[in-house]
Amino acid sequence: MNSFLKWFFVFISEMLKGFAQIFSGLWNGLKQIFNIKNYINIFKTYSTDFGALGWILAVLAIIVVVAIYVLIVFIIIFAIRKYIRFRHSIVSNEDLLEEIAHLQRQVLKMTKEKDEIMAMKVAQMGIPTSGALSLADGTFGTGLEGGEGAPEAQGVAEDGIVHTNDVRFSKLIEVDNFYKTYEPPEYDNSITLAQFCDMYRNFACSRMHLFYEPKTIWLFVAGMASTKLIILQGISGTGKTSLPYSFGKFLGNDTTIASVQPSWRDRTELFGYFNEFTKNFNETEVLKRIYSSNYNNDINLILLDEMNIARIEYYFAEMLSILEMPNADEWELDIVPNVWSTDPEKLDKGKLVIPQNIWYIGTANNDDSTFAISDKVYDRAQPINLDAKGVAFDAPDQGPINMGFDHVVELFQEAWDKYPISQENLKKIQQLDLWVIEKLRVAFGNRILKQMGLFVPVYVACGGEELDGIDYVLATKIFRKFESLNLAMLRDELRELVVYIQKSFGKNQMKESVAYLERLQKLF
Repeated sequence: MNSFLKWFFVFISEMLKGFAQIFSGLWNGLKQIFNIKNYINIFKTYSTDFGALGWILAVLAIIVVVAIYVLIVFIIIFAIRKYIRFRHSIVSNEDLLEEIAHLQRQVLKMTKEKDEIMAMKVAQMGIPTSGALSLADGTFGTGLEGGEGAPEAQGVAEDGIVHTNDVRFSKLIEVDNFYKTYEPPEYDNSITLAQFCDMYRNFACSRMHLFYEPKTIWLFVAGMASTKLIILQGISGTGKTSLPYSFGKFLGNDTTIASVQPSWRDRTELFGYFNEFTKNFNETEVLKRIYSSNYNNDINLILLDEMNIARIEYYFAEMLSILEMPNADEWELDIVPNVWSTDPEKLDKGKLVIPQNIWYIGTANNDDSTFAISDKVYDRAQPINLDAKGVAFDAPDQGPINMGFDHVVELFQEAWDKYPISQENLKKIQQLDLWVIEKLRVAFGNRILKQMGLFVPVYVACGGEELDGIDYVLATKIFRKFESLNLAMLRDELRELVVYIQKSFGKNQMKESVAYLERLQKLF
C-alpha cells in the first residue's frame, strides 16, 4: 500500500508540474512579448548605426507592430462583447419562456375559475349539469338541442327552435325594423361604366378634394368586376383609405370602416361572438352591414383599414374560403350554433347569407409594423398599387348618384360580352405561361386567368386599353410571385423574360410588367 501511495504521489506531482510549466510558460511568454524595457535597450544598441533609411524603416516597423497588437486587442475585446451579448440574449429568451409559462398557468387558472363560476350559475338556476331534459318543470339544460348559449329555462325546443323572450341580436333586430318601412331610392340605370368613372372622379375632386388619375378608378371598378376582395397598397398619403370612403359617399351609401388591430387573431373580432354571461351576441358594424345588405339593392363596401397589421389568414380565413366557393348560393357564415325564436329574420338556422352586393376593400402598408400578405390572399384579391400622390385638377361640380347593384352587374356583363380578350392576346398569354413554366417553374393558375378574363373587359369599358389591363394583371398577380424565388440566380432568365415580352407584345407595350421585372433585377 505504501508503494502505491508513493507512486501515486510522484505520478500526480509530475502531471501537475506539466500544468504549472504550461501556465508559467504562458506567463513568461506574455512577459516577453510586452517587455518594453528590453525593446528599448535593443533599439538603443542598434540605432547608433542607423542611417536615414534605417531610421525610417525602424519607425515604420514599430508602427506596424503596434498596429498589429492593437488589432489583436480589439479582436479579443470584440469577441468578449459578442459573447456577453449572446449570453444576454440567451438569458432574455429564458426569461421570456418563463414568462410565457407563467401566463399559461394563469390562463389555466382563470379557465378553471370560469368553469367554477358557470357551475355555480347552473346550480343556482336549478338546471341539471348533465343537460338532460327536466320533465318536472319543462325546462332543459345547456346540453339540449338548444345547444350552447340557450336562454335561461324559458321554453322548450321544438324543431330545434328555442322559444324565449330574450333578444341576443339587438342591432340586427334594429335593421329588421328599419327595413319594414324602407322605400328604396330611384336608381339611375342609364349610366355607363365610362360615365360612372368620370362622374366619380369629378365628385372626388369637387366635393371631397381628392385627386385620382383616371387609370386608378378604372382599376378599382375593374377589380370589383373580377373579385369581391380588393387590396389598395402603396406608400402612406396616396389616398388608399380615402378612395373607398369617398366611393361610398358618391353612391350615397357610406362605407363601413373596420380598423384592423394587431391583436386580431380570429373571426370574432370581425363578426362578433356570443357572450355566455350576458346571453347577448356582441355584434360588430361589419356583421350589421353584411346583414343589412341582404335587404337592399345598393353597392355596399366594407373597408378593412390597415388590414395587414394583423395576419389576414387569421381573422379573415373563413371569409376567404367562402368567397372562393363557385356557387354563390353557398356563401353562408355560421354565426350561432342554435336557433332562438327571437333571432333576426334573415338569420337562417344560425347562418347568415353573404350577399353579392357587398365588396371588401383592404388597405395595406409594407413596413416593419405589418405582416407580409401571403399568396393565398393575393390570389383571391385584386391588388391595386397607389404609389403616387394625386395631382390637383379642375373638375365640374358633381353630386352623389343612386346606382343599383343590379345595374352594375348588367354593365359588367355587357362589358364581358362586348370586350372579351382577343384570341391573339389569349394565345400570347398561353405561350407566355408555357415560357414561364419552363424557365422559372411558375404557373399562372386557372383562378388568375379567370380573373383576368373578368378584369380586362371591364377595364376597357371604363376607358382603358386591353393590353394595359393584361399588363397590370400580369405584373400584380403573376410576376409578383417571382419575389419568392431565388432571384439572385435568375437574373439572366429575368432579362430573357423582358426580351420575350417585348418581342411578343411589342417593344413599347407591357410597361408595367417590364418596369417591375427590371426593378427585381436591380434589387437582387
